[in-house]
Amino acid sequence: MARWIGRGNEQHEQAVLKRLDRTASDLETAEATEVEQVRTRQQAMWQARIELALEILSDTELEQAVEDLRELLAPHVPPDGGAVGGDKRISAEQGSISVNVVHGDMSLGRHTVGHTSPGPENDPDDDWPRES
Repeated sequence: MARWIGRGNEQHEQAVLKRLDRTASDLETAEATEVEQVRTRQQAMWQARIELALEILSDTELEQAVEDLRELLAPHVPPDGGAVGGDKRISAEQGSISVNVVHGDMSLGRHTVGHTSPGPENDPDDDWPRES
């Protein structure tokens, strides 16, 4: 990750490596009651770093950087792409948003929301969501 963010700048890579070490240390030393909060904070920080790294690239550089990032992260993605066959909790805090893609129905408490994604096989004018 340091090499990817540094994009050939050795000094920048070293700074990112130090930050990665601090992140690991923060997660390892967090009290049990703080681990989720520390993890959330670190995820947000690293997401921002990645977004900033992408924003400054030209279109050509961006295409290569995205491909490099996909290759870097591929070993860490589950074979099914992270699909969930059971419950999954998604939350957002302190003015942030949380987004996920749903293929199929989802349950919101006592209600089930039917969902069809717009696409060639579905009518984009479909009445979504349908509540049952």
